[in-house]
Amino acid sequence: MGGLSTGELLAIFVPLAILELGLLAWALVDLSRRDVVKGGSRLLWVLVILLFNILGPILYLTWGRNV
Repeated sequence: MGGLSTGELLAIFVPLAILELGLLAWALVDLSRRDVVKGGSRLLWVLVILLFNILGPILYLTWGRNV
């Protein structure tokens, strides 16, 4: 049976984990510094950012910020 080796899994997982953590940190820091966000609910955006991996921070950064 052909499966991925541990090294191959790490080569896939580590960059994705770094991307996720970077986007998560960026979105949460940005949210904490803003007075107003689209939709008006900062708590809702925190939940979206935390619960929807990679997609949540991208949604906030592209749509949720009131630039």
